[in-house]
Amino acid sequence: MTKICIFGAGAIGGYLAHALHKGGAEVALVARGAHLEAIKQNGLTLIKEGQRETLAMHATDAPEELGPQDYVISALKAHSVAPVIDRFHCLLADHTAVVPAVNGIPWWYFYKSKSGTLLESKWLETVDPDGVQWQNFGPERAIGCVVYPACEISKPGEVTHRSGNRFTLGEPDGEPTERVMTLSKLMRKGGLRAPVKSRLRDELWIKLWGNCTFNPVSALTGASLDLIGNDPACRQVIQNAMAECQKVGEAVGAHFNVDIERRINGAAKIIGHKPSTRHDIEKNRPMELDALTSTVLELARKLGISTPVLDSLAALVRLQGNVLGLYERRPEVEAVILA
Repeated sequence: MTKICIFGAGAIGGYLAHALHKGGAEVALVARGAHLEAIKQNGLTLIKEGQRETLAMHATDAPEELGPQDYVISALKAHSVAPVIDRFHCLLADHTAVVPAVNGIPWWYFYKSKSGTLLESKWLETVDPDGVQWQNFGPERAIGCVVYPACEISKPGEVTHRSGNRFTLGEPDGEPTERVMTLSKLMRKGGLRAPVKSRLRDELWIKLWGNCTFNPVSALTGASLDLIGNDPACRQVIQNAMAECQKVGEAVGAHFNVDIERRINGAAKIIGHKPSTRHDIEKNRPMELDALTSTVLELARKLGISTPVLDSLAALVRLQGNVLGLYERRPEVEAVILA
């Protein structure tokens, strides 16, 4: 049986765990606090379309007791991985694949990217300071994953699914390897959509298009996607910021197969939904900013691309996070995005 550890069994991690368990994998969760205790005592409950389903799962805060895995899915936010990187080592055998189920530009992005730039085989400081993940995991372990579902922990031990069931997968070099096809099959057997794409980076940028624009605007204003997309002035800000983001993405080889208007309209159709960065503020938890905004600015500086609108949005939301005590401004990040 395929062994899979979900490291960071929050909302998305819990949703994935449910599906993979039903798909036939041997799933173990690394969690903490009240959520962990509730899963230990009562199992993990998923609420979807008004239906509740509870599954008994092996959950722990000690990954050392799990042993080597076939797949380790990191569902921690990007900035949360480096401080606990040593706790992953016990899960890694020679064949273990690491799947970062995170937003933004992932730490492995420039491994076999064929970007045609000097960034090939280099990490981004804004998402992986000092290359901690690159050097500890090794980019050859990485399987890319673009996360689309919206879920939340409604109470300890309970995940509520709001929308979406797609996790797009892909190898960094685009090959349909046995390991990525096996993971896709397990996800699909568990009820998820899990297409394998040869150009996963294109999809990463389409997702990031929204993350680096709608997320900071929502964080600053408290507005949902539909309010932002349907307000003429805010819509213009989003359009301008997306145009800058597209220039950066295209400079590293990404293809944008939808236009800006269609991307904005798609977000604006989601009534009442606020992006994760706004949820961080409302729930008083550390804001995920660098993977979503600072990475684009780091790339822009390295490639000599002007991004005045993105610069302004990112500066405002970083200051907001700092004032609220939810984001620690780091000199090394400031150095690469203000260069």
